[in-house]
Amino acid sequence: MKKNVPLRCSDDVEEDPNTLTPDQAEPPTAGESIGTILERRLKRRTVLKGVGVVAAAPVLSLLPSLWTPERAQAAPKGGLGFTPIAGSSADKVIVPEGYQARVLLSWGKALFSGVPDLDTGHLDILLTPQGAELQAKQFGYNCDFNGFFSLFQARSFRGLLATNHEFTTEELMFPGWPGDDAPARASFIRQFPAVVSVMKAAHGVSIVEVIRRDDQWHFKQDSPFNRRITGETPMELTGPAAGHDLLQTAADPSGKQVLGTLNNCAGGKTPWGTLLTCEENFDQYFGNLEGLIKQAEEEGENRTELEKYAVFHERLPLPRELSRRGWELVDKRFDVAAHPTEAFRFGWVVEIDPYHPDTVPKKRTALGRFKHEGANVVVAPEGRVAVYSGDDTPFEYIYKFVSDKAYDPQNRSHNLTLLDQGTLYVARFRDDGTGEWLPLVFGQAPLDEDHGFTSQAEVLINTRRAADLVGATPMDRPEDIETNPVNGKIYVPLTNNPWRGAEVNIFNGRRISGAADAKNPRTPNKSGHIIEMTEDSHDPTALTFSWEIFILCGNPSAPEGKFLTSLTSEGRIGPQDTYFGGYPAASRINPLGSPDNLAFDRLGNLWIATDGKPDVLNLSEPINNGLYGVPTAGKNRGWVRQFLSGPKGCEVCGPEFTPDNQTLFVSIQHPGEGGTLSKRISDWPEGKGRPPRPSVLAITKTDGDKIGS
Repeated sequence: MKKNVPLRCSDDVEEDPNTLTPDQAEPPTAGESIGTILERRLKRRTVLKGVGVVAAAPVLSLLPSLWTPERAQAAPKGGLGFTPIAGSSADKVIVPEGYQARVLLSWGKALFSGVPDLDTGHLDILLTPQGAELQAKQFGYNCDFNGFFSLFQARSFRGLLATNHEFTTEELMFPGWPGDDAPARASFIRQFPAVVSVMKAAHGVSIVEVIRRDDQWHFKQDSPFNRRITGETPMELTGPAAGHDLLQTAADPSGKQVLGTLNNCAGGKTPWGTLLTCEENFDQYFGNLEGLIKQAEEEGENRTELEKYAVFHERLPLPRELSRRGWELVDKRFDVAAHPTEAFRFGWVVEIDPYHPDTVPKKRTALGRFKHEGANVVVAPEGRVAVYSGDDTPFEYIYKFVSDKAYDPQNRSHNLTLLDQGTLYVARFRDDGTGEWLPLVFGQAPLDEDHGFTSQAEVLINTRRAADLVGATPMDRPEDIETNPVNGKIYVPLTNNPWRGAEVNIFNGRRISGAADAKNPRTPNKSGHIIEMTEDSHDPTALTFSWEIFILCGNPSAPEGKFLTSLTSEGRIGPQDTYFGGYPAASRINPLGSPDNLAFDRLGNLWIATDGKPDVLNLSEPINNGLYGVPTAGKNRGWVRQFLSGPKGCEVCGPEFTPDNQTLFVSIQHPGEGGTLSKRISDWPEGKGRPPRPSVLAITKTDGDKIGS
């Protein structure tokens, strides 16, 4: 690799004497045992001191999920030193004094030369085929998860930023979009069919090389690593369900090839340097389930097969008529009656190698099919990997996949197959603070032919139904599950559940009690809560765990509720009651509602991004979504402080630290939601009355110190 020399950077770093190619990239090798890593680091420091060179940041910083008891004992004590901001309803990004938040990438920014940036003053181009061609080479819409992948081992100034693009907000993209009126929407799409291609191109993932110079981040246009993955990108289905009849279509009789990934919400990173991007609300892209049901009622010879398709769609229900997006009007693969198995090819975790842009993304079916929110990877002491994921819907479940084979830090090719073989588990929580992981394995009762399953592939395709049968615990919208790098505990944000409290709910194809319990104690649960789990023996492959509530979100000063400092009392917890890890000073805590994405800094402080309606906190003036920091241990455990406030209508998501913790990337998704192009409520970030643009921020401290210090 060439010696590092100063970079001459424009906003997109057009000139770069240090241009890397994928063959020169250095994917992480972290993930060995803690002893091996420390031994190597000590040897390296000795050598470097001898030649007068300062050692780079430790390899461990690449992978905060690599927790061991030894590391926890040696870890520095956590704490947060920033002065919290007040919640705000202003149409701007606000961070504490001493910090700066700059827009790094926005919707429509060209990633390649020869492609113009999107001009938000001339959005008519998005009604044309040319607009779709350009969008496929521009930064996508509604950014969510961010993953930073170093281009130098454990370095933080240069890397690849992988960003999910969850969905499109059509009323803020297309001039003349008619809103939610289904007939008018259908008419508009038929008049301008190219908008479907634009929407597909705006979905998926952007992978972009980014560089820090002079305390500012820039992206490198035309980097050989830059890549757009869209709703039309060819992908491979792998693992136990690949090739099954339910994944076969007329266009793909093999059942192993699929076009595109959709509704990519949160995600994760693997120790071998790949991105895991999660398909969440994919159901909104498919329509005309009613047509399939009618066919099943009328067909003779094929009736049994069609009935099975309809049954397998029950627990992940699809729209009976026109879909939310209307794509089936232009692309028949999204018409369930015409292609009843296409929807089974979505709802997976997709593994992408950011270091090799020519590789085909893989949909890993062993991790199950549901509305995945997040895929956090942890290496167990004996080498196998566990992947935690939530099913982001009220009354759904928490899952864990454990690989059959162990991670090998010296064999990346081997590691690229780890997520194809293993066991998928679902969590059952007991009211006494314990729980167990229930295997979803075909042939182990009740997952057998008597209950509608004929293979492990069908268990994975119909994961929700399998979890119902084994007795998993319905939770209040499990979201982005993350592991603390210091204490090894697992943190589960449960965003909210306004339906909690009803005696019986008909929800997603089954009847379910909505009664409160110890795990989900508030009825209704409008503000959400966070659960802290501890695997037995701190082993991610364990089959049992303990749990406690870490935070009951809300307004700690709300007169309608009680501020609790303990949850051991027998009294009923009210819908406005709050609890913040036992922290005793309500007046010092910022109101917090609807926790969504999580991240940890190197000290074990938890960072919480929110996605809720402005009025859920019952404040005199509703506030925008934001980002909050909170210690998880020590005397300040539970002291929630607001770090960032987003613009109007946005969701704050995708918090991601560089390994040195000196930069925090954050996504501002759907700014201006609730408005239209003709009646805007936001013009962030460009101002001057321009349409709002989803964007990724790079946040740094003006003195160059670590975020949160």
